[in-house]
Amino acid sequence: MEEIVGGVWDRFITRVARRDHRDAAVRLGDLDKMLGVMFRALGGDAGLRVAAAAEQGHGARRRWLSRVAGSDQRSAAASLDFETLRLPAEIALFPERALNRDLYLWLIAIAAHETAPDEATWIVRNQRAAQRALAAYPGLAPRYRRLVAATLAARIDPEAMAADEAAQERAVRAALEAPGTVAALPPLTRRKSKPLQPVALWLYPSPLAAMPAAPRNAAPPEDVEGEQPQEVAAGSKRHQAERTEAPDNESPMLMMFRAESLLSWAEYVKVNRAADDDPDPGAARKADDLDKLTVAQDSQRVASKVRFDLDLPSAAADDEPVGEGIALPEWDHRRHELKPDHCRLQVLQARHVEPTPLSEHLRRPARKLKSQFAALAPARRWQKAQPDGTELDIDACVRLHADKLAGSRVGAGAYLNQNRHERDLACLVLADLSLSTDSWVSDEHRVIDVVRDSLMLFGEALSATGDRFGFYGFSSLKRGNVRFHEIKDFAAPFDNEARGRIAALKPGYYTRMGAAIRHAASLLQKQPAALRLLLILSDGKPNDMDYYEGRYGIEDTRMSVIEARKAGIKPFCVTIDREGASYLPHLFGPGGFTVMRKPEDLPTRLPMLYAQLTGA
Repeated sequence: MEEIVGGVWDRFITRVARRDHRDAAVRLGDLDKMLGVMFRALGGDAGLRVAAAAEQGHGARRRWLSRVAGSDQRSAAASLDFETLRLPAEIALFPERALNRDLYLWLIAIAAHETAPDEATWIVRNQRAAQRALAAYPGLAPRYRRLVAATLAARIDPEAMAADEAAQERAVRAALEAPGTVAALPPLTRRKSKPLQPVALWLYPSPLAAMPAAPRNAAPPEDVEGEQPQEVAAGSKRHQAERTEAPDNESPMLMMFRAESLLSWAEYVKVNRAADDDPDPGAARKADDLDKLTVAQDSQRVASKVRFDLDLPSAAADDEPVGEGIALPEWDHRRHELKPDHCRLQVLQARHVEPTPLSEHLRRPARKLKSQFAALAPARRWQKAQPDGTELDIDACVRLHADKLAGSRVGAGAYLNQNRHERDLACLVLADLSLSTDSWVSDEHRVIDVVRDSLMLFGEALSATGDRFGFYGFSSLKRGNVRFHEIKDFAAPFDNEARGRIAALKPGYYTRMGAAIRHAASLLQKQPAALRLLLILSDGKPNDMDYYEGRYGIEDTRMSVIEARKAGIKPFCVTIDREGASYLPHLFGPGGFTVMRKPEDLPTRLPMLYAQLTGA
């Protein structure tokens, strides 16, 4: 009976104490694409991504009912750092859905007008950002006033607070109503004073800014090993994190005795290991039960490195290297400089390739594509009514005689002449051959199978036009081993030898896309063509085992695309990554990419896409 009564009381007091409005809730997952576009349209950094913020305890004063119910202890604050704009995963602060949606838009607006960090305090920086946003877009002012009025109505009245807390609350209210009028928050003078209530209309300092630097004995960034962090859906659980020193005990399962931790369990788990096949589901479940995750930098080497190195192919089984390698630069967006000779690219050719005819399942679509693209092949065409030529134009002669009899003096040519119509273009296809191409896109096809079929059919179509084209693939294993596979160069015919090299393609390692694009662009520059097209087939973001991840990899790839355009090359990306729309506009521009929703359709759609890009 006590449990029943307790359960009824808990549900009742929790429902009565709730301050949010679930019926009017707006979720970030429903608006994330629109908010990302708006952030860039308002002048925000195009390289940033929008993600959900973690909830954390605020320690601020709560209403009496909230204290009784034990609710309203945590909130998700918006924050901004050099890579990510974090917004609450859900906003249900106001009773009107439109106001909750407007709060997302306002946070986007002030984030777009936030400047680089300086010595100004948190409250001053938010006021400056609000002033800039309102000055740049006066149409935001009515929405902002409505949001301020609704926010102030939802906050605790300063009359119910102690004197020092009330002074801070009045300063925040003045700063919200008239941005730029408050220079600093009054200090708290009592030991029992509570922190300021969360201000929903402002950006909070990023948690990353408070993290200490890595220990001195940590490995440098380029030597850090591990998988790339996977994207997390906007609605999934986020955790607050802190950084500390790595524990000294050799056995993480032995709990060191501390009197204050008798009722808690802790486990030290090594993560980010390059050779782990599957994540530990047990560790993930334990993480979901924690309010805060503590992360330590461990510079010790683990056995997984040896295991990964042993998985590399032997020299006899690997593709044959061509030359000694090519030194290439890499763009460092944090320093805004191009690091010369920072990467080494090795051109490779497949060993012991067996000539391979076209597969049976591709012959029918290949015949159809060849008949369609044959119309684009260069051909001699007759030009009528020319002033000189090889033959008389009978129709033109009759018109000229009739015009002469009619008294007209309009002159025109009376000859036929042949003119050869040439297609002056070259195309290079650069295929991503990273580890992720070993994944399945259907019950019958892997990504690498789709790539092979696409190159097979694309080669059949282009060989019918007479256009110059080359096929290459790439993957990478850190900056010193960018693998560039030569499948078909521009001078080689598309024959059974080329088909054999396509059939021999296999998944490689990681995706250091910037270096591959730079070398592909240098090959295209040597082609004497008016239109030089660089087609990139990809299945995910640029990444590698070292620091080439996140925004660093994206910005280096973007710079390589800019360099290619300056050289007169037209880059275009074809991806099967369904999340590609979140980062590809920054890399290739709004018209420089396409996302294939059905990867298995790529082989037949790629030639048609080529026809559209070349204006055929």
